[in-house]
Parts: sequence; C-alpha cells; structure tokens
Amino acid sequence: MPAEIPAEALQLRSLVRADQTLELFLDMVPVPGPPPDEVIIRVEAAPLNPSDMGLLFGGADMAAAVASGSARRPVITAPIPDAAMRGLAGRVGTPMPVGNEGAGTVVAAGESPAAQALLGKVVAAAGGGMYAQYRSVNIALCLELPAGATAVEGAASFVNPMTVLGMVETMRMEQHSALVHTAAASNLGQMLNRLCVERQIPLVNIVRKPEQEAMLRAAGAVHVCDSSSAGFMAELIDALKATGATLAFDAIGGGQLASQILTGMEAAASATAGGYSRYGSAVHKQVYIYGSLDRGPTELTRSFGMAWGIGGWLLTPFLQKAGLARVAQLRDQVAAGLTTTFASSYTAQVSLTGALSLEAIAGYGRQATGSKYLIVPSQAA
Repeated sequence: MPAEIPAEALQLRSLVRADQTLELFLDMVPVPGPPPDEVIIRVEAAPLNPSDMGLLFGGADMAAAVASGSARRPVITAPIPDAAMRGLAGRVGTPMPVGNEGAGTVVAAGESPAAQALLGKVVAAAGGGMYAQYRSVNIALCLELPAGATAVEGAASFVNPMTVLGMVETMRMEQHSALVHTAAASNLGQMLNRLCVERQIPLVNIVRKPEQEAMLRAAGAVHVCDSSSAGFMAELIDALKATGATLAFDAIGGGQLASQILTGMEAAASATAGGYSRYGSAVHKQVYIYGSLDRGPTELTRSFGMAWGIGGWLLTPFLQKAGLARVAQLRDQVAAGLTTTFASSYTAQVSLTGALSLEAIAGYGRQATGSKYLIVPSQAA
C-alpha cells in the first residue's frame, strides 16, 4: 500500500446502547489493502441527506443531546424514546458507520484492470460508511466523474439524482403522465423540476413558503402550490386539472398532505368524469411516501373515492426492479448532467469533528428545505 495511505483513519459511527442512549463518535478503523475489484477512496466530500438521518440519529431526541469527549474526538449522546427504541433491538451494541454516498480521489486500487483504470481518478461512490477519511468500495458502486468535476460537485450524485430519475421511471412504468412532488424547493425537488422542464413532463410542485414558490417559478416551474396559502386546495385542484397528474411523491409523510393530494386528484378526475358515481371516479390515484419530514401520523380523510393507493417508495427496491442495465443507463444520465440538471448546493461545510458539534447537529438535524450540509473529511476541525 502506498505510504501516503495510513493504516488507520477516522470514521463517524452511530451506536445505540442498551441503556437507551444514542452515542455518536469518531472511531479509528483499519484502511486495508483493496481486494481485486475494489478501490480506496480518499473521501473529500459527503452530503448529509435526510436518508442518512435515520441511521445517524436512531430516533433519539437530539434536542436533549449533550457533548463530551475532546476537541479532536467529540462524543454526542442523546436519549432514545421508548417508541423509537422498540425498533432498534438489532442495533444495540453495534457501532454503525454512516453516510450513504460521497466522492473523492482513488488513491489505491485492486489488481483488476477495471479497478486499476480508476487509480488517481475522482469518483463518486454509494458504498455506505462514507463519513470517513478513507473508504474501500467495490468498483460497481463507483461513478467516475467527468473531467474537471470536483468531489464537492459529485458528492451527491447518487441518492437525489437517482431518486429523481426513479420517480420519472416509476411514472412511466405505472403509466401515469404527470407528477406531483412535495418539499419541492429542496435540492431533490429542484433537480426534479429541472428534469421535468427539460423533458416536458407536467409537474405540480408543492412548497411551504412564498419565497420557495418564487424560486421555483424563476427556475421555469409552471405549477407551484404553497401549502401555507389560504387558497392552497383550490390552487392544487387547478394544477391537477391542468396537468392530469395522478401520481405523487411525498417527502413529508405525516399530517394531511397526502390526503389533500388524493382529494385534489379526485376533484380533478371527477370534473371530467361525465356523470356521478357513488364510488368516485374510476381513475386510479397513487401517492408514494418516500420521506418523513413530518414524523407524525399520516392522516387520511376519505374524500377521494375508491380508486386510490398510498404506500412507501424507496430507491433501493426501485433499482433492483429496474435491473442492472437500466441502472447503468441512469448513472450515465447523472454523470452527463452532474453540474446542470443534477447539481446540488450546500449552505454549510463541516469537518468530521465539526459534524459532531451541537451547533451543526441543530442545523442539519432540522432537515429544513434549503439547508443542506456537506461533510469534508479532510477539512480541519
């Protein structure tokens, strides 16, 4: 192994303890020589996605978190409520590496030709455990970035872009013709809007603030509905009539929004049904919940007929269903649009130690739209 690669390096880990406490800490882990089809990446950027928060925080009450340890090796502890602890039995006592994706430079490669071809290249990877200084990853999980692209530009090249493409693929596979998306001003939402504008796919964007509506309209969005507006339902129904959207992806999860979307879809469908039916319209309406920005119960008020469905949607099962060949095509689309359609923006960058400060946790833990953090493992504390 080259001399510049240490035998051990820091990795952020999340531990659920038997005393019903979460512990976040930095651990020194071995940096082994790569097997034939793996590469060692010096991780230079890794995003803090909402999909990382569940593993990172383990349902703990982070408002009650306390800091200890040292400046170089901080430790965060927080209590885990009874309701959350019931689902964490399999995690107790096992420190979990965190970070779905990231990017950096390949500093060592296994002996296979495909691995050797990546040596010295900047790649993105979806290998898990990416909140680390170094990470050994199978080449199948790596994406070579276009010439000149930086690790920061490629850090979020998997979860959000592939989710966006997966939503559009799901729309086509299930024979819908338009989409509804909530939390539409997020990084993911902005990507979806750009893709739909490019491909002329009708899209209804749902946001929670007037300034978010203005931002999306400036980016070419035609249909934007502000859920905080007194006229939200009327605006939503008008947008659904105009687009014919019968498929929605909901990042909020809790509350009444999924029910409101189904109700709006039913109103739009009934307007062209040509007659009354006590069972509602025959048009199938589908909402997929893929996030949990609101952790409260999902509330359904049955006012949308009988032809409807609500369920969960995750990226990994979708990719398994799509197949390796199609996934490879989607990854190529991401690479081609890395700095345009699928570009990400960040409000703050933190080091590994900085990610374990109470101030940073209060920032990225809110999962607020327009507030995305990036971990830079090489950055000084």
